[in-house]
Amino acid sequence: MSQPPKIAGIGELLWDQFPDGSRLGGAPVNFAYHCHQLGSEAYPVSSIGKDEEGLRTRKKLNELGLSDRYITESASLPTGKVLVNLDSQGKPSYQILENVAWDELAFTEDLSRLAASLDAVCFGVLARRSEQNRSTIARFIAGMPTEAHKVCDVNLREPFYSRERVEGALQLATILKLSDEELPVLAGYFDLAGEVPEQLAALRQRFSLTHVAYTRGGDGSLILTADEIDECGGFPTKLVDTVGAGDSFTASLVFGILNQWPIHEVNRYANQIASYVCSQKGATPRIPDELIQAPVS
Repeated sequence: MSQPPKIAGIGELLWDQFPDGSRLGGAPVNFAYHCHQLGSEAYPVSSIGKDEEGLRTRKKLNELGLSDRYITESASLPTGKVLVNLDSQGKPSYQILENVAWDELAFTEDLSRLAASLDAVCFGVLARRSEQNRSTIARFIAGMPTEAHKVCDVNLREPFYSRERVEGALQLATILKLSDEELPVLAGYFDLAGEVPEQLAALRQRFSLTHVAYTRGGDGSLILTADEIDECGGFPTKLVDTVGAGDSFTASLVFGILNQWPIHEVNRYANQIASYVCSQKGATPRIPDELIQAPVS
């Protein structure tokens, strides 16, 4: 692209409460940050409370180089929080607090103008847990250019998903990203038969998707389009934690697609970036310049 792509992540914005301290999180924010690092004009879209965590949020976004222009404030609800526990393999489990500011995303004229200017947006099932957010995200996506990419990174988080909520999210999407833990859930919801490639193809066809990306942790990923399927093994890494790795994969996937790279290059690039994030603490480490510059040959 001649100009940097313009991208947004819409939905949850929260503070992950780890045993050793708190860190800013939420898939849309992580996604926007990694898009920003890769060279996109990227914006998180969410809401915070008028509280100490809200002030910390704006400060942290500034430190990350992200604009807070599309972060609104709730007068009555607090900034979101999540209690995070890591197992011996660095894999997180979450206790996501309810009735928080990001559950009340308002559709404004400012958001309407942003939507109309975007090349891509990323959202997930969790972001749509409230009725108001389902309405706002649907309106936001409806206001985007027809050719823009609407990416659903399903990010299933108990107990905030159901067949109806997953189906509603996929009906808004043109690209789907899901993991090897999430595919069996969708296979049960939509009666998907056969091996993994057949299940991914059935999802692509059912929801008229241009791309389906299937991640397998350290074992790499598959990316499927109407014309091809590419498989990439994982890159060796010294695992610290996996928080944010999926979001960095999605950011790299979208960036590669927008720059019209061959699918095998997109796949390898996304795996390389995600493996680096797994080697670092937290969801938003700085990615070294040598990893950002070009896809893997």
